[in-house]
Amino acid sequence: MTADPFTDRLARVRDRFAMTLIRKIEETCAAIPRLSSFAPSADIAVGQAYRCVHGIAGVGPTVGFPASGDAARNVEKVMRTAQRERRGLTADEITLLTKTLRVLREVASRELRPFQDSGRETVESKKVRQ
Repeated sequence: MTADPFTDRLARVRDRFAMTLIRKIEETCAAIPRLSSFAPSADIAVGQAYRCVHGIAGVGPTVGFPASGDAARNVEKVMRTAQRERRGLTADEITLLTKTLRVLREVASRELRPFQDSGRETVESKKVRQ
């Protein structure tokens, strides 16, 4: 703990972000079948996935994950039109979403390595250990 309450608060936010980053990406990947324009309630699923990725794009750079934030913005761009139009994703959008999510997962894993090497664990690394 430091003497600066702002630094301590930011560290807690960073830790919480890091602990949930991969899980959020995996949940978005798992939602892909529900995002298709052929799926019932796809518009709702797209909105939820968009908000999840938007959180990564917005918070990531602020708490020390700039590359994850940039990669999340690319994912966000794929879903933005469908989210605004309240519709499911087309087949082409799903293909692009899958690719951009793969990149986001890779980038996030790289950015999390130093965090994990410092002795702090993410939820995902605790699961692997159990």
